[in-house]
Formats: sequence, C-alpha cells, structure tokens
Amino acid sequence: MTSMPPDLAQRAKVFKALGHPSRLLMVEALGRGALCVCELRDLVGSDMSTISKHLSVLREAGIVADERRGTSVYYSLRMGCVTAFLSCVGRFLDQQLEEQILYLEDLRKQSGRPAS
Repeated sequence: MTSMPPDLAQRAKVFKALGHPSRLLMVEALGRGALCVCELRDLVGSDMSTISKHLSVLREAGIVADERRGTSVYYSLRMGCVTAFLSCVGRFLDQQLEEQILYLEDLRKQSGRPAS
C-alpha cells in the first residue's frame, strides 16, 4: 500500500475552500487587487456575517491574507497561482461547451433539421 503525500490534506483544504461560488467570486475579484470587506460584501451581496465566514475559510486555507488599514480590513490574494488555475478551468469549460455546440450542430445536420 502506498502512502499519501503529507500535504494532500492541505491541498484538499484549498480545493474545499474554493468549492463555493461566493468564495470563487471573491478570489477572482481579489486576483485583480486588494479589496476591503465592504467591497467584497457588495460584490457577493451577502450579509457581513456570511462574508466573514467565507473569508475565514479562504484565510485558513492560505488563499487570502488580511491587513488592517485604519478602521477597515483589506483582503488580498496570498496564493497568486490560484488565478491561473481558475483561468485554466474556465478555458476548459468553454472548450467543453464549444464541443457540445458543435456536436449538436452536427446532429442537426445529420437529421436534416435547420439550426434554430
């Protein structure tokens, strides 16, 4: 039996942290620069308690970092490589969609039905 790499649990924690649409939205926005909690709240459209919980999950996974500036707390992306990964996933999903469209167009042609 082979043993698991010791950092596998930490990697899984990162993927779990990214596994919520609101957190993905925040991470993508933070990829463009630091934002205060209020800006993230406005972006996601949730209450402050929910935003704080999401940010806590992202911080514990090492994806974001926080910094107090006066009375505001700003968050920034600590794991910069995550934006490249998310872009890769987006390109893959776009490619899948394009393949499905081409497949459906091919089926229409074979059946003799015009495209709608």
